[in-house]
Amino acid sequence: MTAVTVDHVEHRYGDRQALAGLSFDVATGEIFGLLGPNGGGKTTLFRLLSTSLPLQTGAITVLGLDVSRDSHAVRQQIGVTFQSPSLDRKLTVSENLQHQGHLYGLMGHDLRTRMDRLLEQLGLSDRRGDIAGTLSGGLQRRVEIAKGMLHDPQLLLLDEPSTGLDPGARHDLWRYLGQLRAAGVTVLVTTHLMEEAEKCDRLGILDNGALVAIGTPMELRSSIGGDCVTLQSPDPDRLESLILDQFRVPVQRLGESLRIEHAQGHELLRDVVAAAGDLVRSCTLGKPTLEDVFIQRTGHKFWEADAENGDKKASPRKRRA
Repeated sequence: MTAVTVDHVEHRYGDRQALAGLSFDVATGEIFGLLGPNGGGKTTLFRLLSTSLPLQTGAITVLGLDVSRDSHAVRQQIGVTFQSPSLDRKLTVSENLQHQGHLYGLMGHDLRTRMDRLLEQLGLSDRRGDIAGTLSGGLQRRVEIAKGMLHDPQLLLLDEPSTGLDPGARHDLWRYLGQLRAAGVTVLVTTHLMEEAEKCDRLGILDNGALVAIGTPMELRSSIGGDCVTLQSPDPDRLESLILDQFRVPVQRLGESLRIEHAQGHELLRDVVAAAGDLVRSCTLGKPTLEDVFIQRTGHKFWEADAENGDKKASPRKRRA
């Protein structure tokens, strides 16, 4: 079954296109990640899914409901945790949850039971009387998630859920998300962290508002195949010409670096270093990562997208034999 369907969605802020014809589905009961650099379109799509931004072009259905026609019903069925904190820092943990419950019409025994269950599941039972503003970032994030899950939604939307969390808190967060998945809850997260993206069942990779790849982390990494060789050189133009002339392999130029995908990367690296001598200042060899997938599909490094407007800071070029 499908929990979310995004069909040819476009969105513009004036002259800038934030989303460019996105189409994908999210299956019921999976953890689906939207991976991309800041400015890549993740937050815009998140706001459309959560009905906090009106749809301009295309269609989105959430749990069988149209986000444009049935926005109120959609809000009743989803839980949302935004990147920016939403806790009232002067209230206790319990008071924050109580006020959230009242927004959904929850009262009395039912509300107390739900609060007790979530506080136990998230390891917050002994913190219910603490003032929210005195909690660590990891604990505050857990309270945010408890707020989002209080009305038992079937879809949880998390915008950059690991923001401000230390490694231990991140581990606890993803352990809980796994519990939600096991209980049949669909989870959709936006992230710019590669290690977080690896934990998702499937990923959609966004760049400048376009979906450049989709699949499981293993499928995406396997789509490259072979090894990834990266070379640093004092004269990258000469080194690139030498590789193209002598080895006849495709070379991707990334600023002052050269990147090569090759089935026998260790052998190629050995031969290139032997032939190029001082033209190779440093080199790396490794199996493909999600960042390698991003580079292959976009032609630029993950962090070359400007955080403000998504423009490239460099204009990388490709040469092929």
